[in-house]
Amino acid sequence: MALLVPDAGAPEPGTAAALGDPAPGYRLEIGGAESNVAVYLARSGHRVAWHSALGDDAFGRHVLARLGAEGVHCSVRTDPERRTGLYVKEPDGAGGTRVRYYRTGSAASELGGRDAARVRGLRPRLVHTTGITAVLSKSCRELVDGLLDGAAPGTLRSFDVNYRPALHGPAEAELVLQAARRADVVFCGLDEAAALWGTGSPEEVRDLLEGPDLVVVKQGARGATAFRGAEVRHEPAPAVGVVEPTGAGDAFAAGVLHGLLTGRQVRECLAEGARLAGAALQVPGDIPPRSDTGDGSAWGGGPVHAGPPLTRTHAAREDDARSGA
Repeated sequence: MALLVPDAGAPEPGTAAALGDPAPGYRLEIGGAESNVAVYLARSGHRVAWHSALGDDAFGRHVLARLGAEGVHCSVRTDPERRTGLYVKEPDGAGGTRVRYYRTGSAASELGGRDAARVRGLRPRLVHTTGITAVLSKSCRELVDGLLDGAAPGTLRSFDVNYRPALHGPAEAELVLQAARRADVVFCGLDEAAALWGTGSPEEVRDLLEGPDLVVVKQGARGATAFRGAEVRHEPAPAVGVVEPTGAGDAFAAGVLHGLLTGRQVRECLAEGARLAGAALQVPGDIPPRSDTGDGSAWGGGPVHAGPPLTRTHAAREDDARSGA
């Protein structure tokens, strides 16, 4: 999606100080769980493709340009009838951030089973999707089903729960649970699992998610715990100042996936995830800028992404503007 982030150098939109001021209140970036993970993995040296649908509009062209500049191959359908999804981060007046989504009726909400077939045609080593994509529409559910059930033998299937209060009611909770159980690698926040399924500990989450080879339970400021067979590993959260949390979970997932793709041990995968998440927590956008050298060396270190957070103790408030705009 396109992303509007408050410009630190401009008055807050809608305030008296901003009225008549020619300075823009927001700057245009990109965001979205799967595209964020795609960028992090591309920066880590992987060949990455991102499959989606965009509107024939300026926001869609901006998304394509930004992802292309990051070295992500974009396998995209352009929909002349539907718009590109948008979300906006705005100050909530209490030192936090409110996140508003405008994606109902977007081009990406029409993704479906034929898109899963196109992803499979790319013969990915890894495919990553989320519980957001799974509940956007009936056709998007078919997309996620096709990615999880139709993957070729040997394809690593990664699924991030990505709980959103405005999207995930009781019916969606069961749908997300069944999707997570069919993946090989699952990322889920402890508070996400509590809200969706009433679990109270990382061990209860692991017991609920039978099926996946690796279950990573994010525990906010306490770090994350990973379960693989009889192995249990915990990684503390980075000690950083939190500017804005949205997107940190995507960075964490990308770090873990990078570790898995390069043959690292679970402990090392968690450490890489924590490192990237710590960097993401310190910027207002979803993705931190590259290192000064421009080569992505600050990131360490081909998956396909069809379609977050490390911590929700500081989570932004989220609203899904279902009527769109």
